[in-house]
Amino acid sequence: MKTLTEYLWFETKKPREYINITGTVEEILRRSKVQEGMVLVSAMHITAGVYVNDAENGLIQDIDAWLERLAPFDAGYHHHRTGETNGDAHLKSLLVHHEVIVPVTGGKLDFGPWQQIYYAEFDGQRRKRVIVKVMGE
Repeated sequence: MKTLTEYLWFETKKPREYINITGTVEEILRRSKVQEGMVLVSAMHITAGVYVNDAENGLIQDIDAWLERLAPFDAGYHHHRTGETNGDAHLKSLLVHHEVIVPVTGGKLDFGPWQQIYYAEFDGQRRKRVIVKVMGE
């Protein structure tokens, strides 16, 4: 089995951002020369996530609004008693989750219609990373 591991680094300008990383993951897959297998894409921070969905701006705004309704910034989170102020970012990360696995068929990401891979940042403006691990033959 072949494997390739690469890291993507992000330092967002805003506290919350959604970044389409599909093209970068496709390029890593191409370099791996894997034809059949899978790609794991995982945020390595507990206030960020990775998800698969449509690359439509209105939907991205809807996702952001939905996450803010479910896990709004709130000074009363117990986590804030530790001196942190990012309790909502931890909860948003749980809702989005931290990783996806995408099948590889014929050397390409085997998506359904419109699917794209996104890095979701919920406590940005500092350096964070994502691991991309390609596995297969």
